[in-house]
Amino acid sequence: MNQRSATPSPPIVLTFAASDPSGGAGMQADLMTLSALGCHPLSVLTALTVQDTVGVASVLAVDAASVEEQARTLLEDMPVAAFKIGLLGSIENIAVIAGIVADYPALPLIVDPVLASGRGDEFADDEMIAGLCELLLPVTTILTPNSLEARRLVHGTGGFDEGDEGDEGDDRLQPTLADCAQQLLDLGCLHVLLTGTHANTERVINTLYRQGVGLVRSDAWNRLPGSYHGSGCTLASAIAAKLACGLAVEDAVAAAQDYTWRALAAGFRPGKGQFIPDRFFASRPPRVVLDD
Repeated sequence: MNQRSATPSPPIVLTFAASDPSGGAGMQADLMTLSALGCHPLSVLTALTVQDTVGVASVLAVDAASVEEQARTLLEDMPVAAFKIGLLGSIENIAVIAGIVADYPALPLIVDPVLASGRGDEFADDEMIAGLCELLLPVTTILTPNSLEARRLVHGTGGFDEGDEGDEGDDRLQPTLADCAQQLLDLGCLHVLLTGTHANTERVINTLYRQGVGLVRSDAWNRLPGSYHGSGCTLASAIAAKLACGLAVEDAVAAAQDYTWRALAAGFRPGKGQFIPDRFFASRPPRVVLDD
């Protein structure tokens, strides 16, 4: 046998995501993160975007037939260890992807519910949110919403009436994030990792909930100055990589958080907007800061 052909491949992760030409988020963030953590990434484009580090100008969904063809072609050729899902682009894409991952029930599915950009540009309407909750959440291994996404998903399913939110700014009348996590678990997610990046807390607190158990771990991280483009994509892809490498869910979540925080801490600001995580921080020489 040819020695080259006997060399085992690294764990393979297939990611469904939109292209981000700035390299900060989306498909580009997934590819860099998965590669940095020792995986071979496969990519299925769901949408094309026009964006930079400041914001998103437009989103063009890829035709659902093309999405399916991309994925089926790859899956017939290579064994995949995990799926990761980001921005989906259309309700048709959600339906197609749900059908694809349903054919591989033994593989972990990590879903990052990208509903809007950091600036507030909308990526998903009510129909897409309902489709995400109905078709994908029941087969999701780990869902990774921030607090805004968690509440929007729950409202999209009718889990809480809009009136339950109370007056704007009155957090006492809003459903707690623990309530939101339970609602999402009730939809079929095996785990929900609620991230605290949008919370008004001194430290970023991420909480992992498991179906049938509730809260299983809580991690606090120093809140870094500045705003970051692609932090959620990085975290979800890191979890997918760690699961593909064989870690148990709780260990994968812990390791992925550590990697993401370090990538953010090493982040850089190449443009006029947000910082970008440095996914390859471990391979770069130490930076020298010169005094003025």
